Amino acid sequence: MDKRVIQTSKAPAPIGPYSQAIVSNNMLFISGQIPVNPATNELVSGDVAVETHQVMRNLHEILEEAGINFNHVLKSTIFLSDMSLFAAVNEVYGSYFAADYPARETVAVKGLPKSVNVEISMIATM
Repeated sequence: MDKRVIQTSKAPAPIGPYSQAIVSNNMLFISGQIPVNPATNELVSGDVAVETHQVMRNLHEILEEAGINFNHVLKSTIFLSDMSLFAAVNEVYGSYFAADYPARETVAVKGLPKSVNVEISMIATM
């Protein structure tokens, strides 16, 4: 099987038995990212727009470590602590894409790791 781990110190280290991302058959599968600043290992909290920017920066760093960028993203999944946050998260998320947006679903869940408000995972092509 063609499987390679992607790991960068520019994104938060996994807090469990998983990888930041896996490449297999020219596809990149990025684990859900939360608003953790990798330099301090501290949560970025308060305003959900600030939190979402941190999540997107973390995703950017993983994409970059794999040698690609947001233009290669095929699908995203956004998890929210409350659907009332949708508009603010959507505005920030959309600012990272120029056109040909990826497929996506957004769901509100009962809880997220470390009680954050937003988590995003992605699938990209290499």
